[in-house]
Amino acid sequence: MLQKIKSSYFIKLIYIFVEEVQKLRLVRYNKSIQKNLDISIINYKLFKGNYIIYESNRIGKEYIGNDDTLIYEGEYLNGKRNGKGKEYDKYNGKLKFEGEYLNNKEWIGTGYDENGNIKYKLNNGKNGNVKEYYSNGKLEFEGQYINGKRYGKGKEYWNDKLIFEGQYLNGQKNGKGKQYYWNNDKLEFEGEYLNDKKWNGKGYDSFGNILYELKDGKGLIKEYYGEDDRLLYEGEYLNGKRNGKGKEYYLNGYLKYEGEYLNDKWNGIGKEYWNDILIFEVEYLNAIN
Repeated sequence: MLQKIKSSYFIKLIYIFVEEVQKLRLVRYNKSIQKNLDISIINYKLFKGNYIIYESNRIGKEYIGNDDTLIYEGEYLNGKRNGKGKEYDKYNGKLKFEGEYLNNKEWIGTGYDENGNIKYKLNNGKNGNVKEYYSNGKLEFEGQYINGKRYGKGKEYWNDKLIFEGQYLNGQKNGKGKQYYWNNDKLEFEGEYLNDKKWNGKGYDSFGNILYELKDGKGLIKEYYGEDDRLLYEGEYLNGKRNGKGKEYYLNGYLKYEGEYLNDKWNGIGKEYWNDILIFEVEYLNAIN
């Protein structure tokens, strides 16, 4: 049965009986010498550091590690996953994907998280229309994929509410889009995005009034919090972050900081307040506010 082993290393092999068919299982081997092995045996095949035990010409089970952890069971063709199958997490053994494979790639089916909730659905591999889900099973995204990333038109949700609709490129918001307040469905921003950042367009409060306008990622902006639109920040904005001069407020409306910002942090000459009372006036350096 064992025709040839090209190696000076000790390799432990044992025989097991499954449905009265004698199969050879590789229990442990040195991966660094795998290329020097030439094992020819019925129902057995080395496969990228794992091993497969075939139950028929197309049906098999794939294992990994010294403890024989099952990571896949299903159909094969030419040594690759092709057809219906199930993939399991190699760390906890839970179902990871169920559906159809094409040349070792997930093609049509459903992916799951470690809690058994739907994580995504594929209709045409990692290209085409897909759906992503939060761990609680609620829809997170629906749209198009290219090479496993969001691409083209898509929509994002939070607690079943639409929070964004627009264009994607390489997994990020790029191009025209609309963003909505998560708590009242009102339009928050409309315009163009660049690499997930608001770039050109207008921002609105929950009553539809214009708060700010951005051009090439720069402009004056006002940020609000909550249904009652409590003002948190007013000042200069660049590349999707607070940059330049601005004012920041506590949730109770009192002034918290007035001065210069760099990439959302207090940076430069500034004044810090408590209940509108000045408590510091210093030069800040990348201070976490």
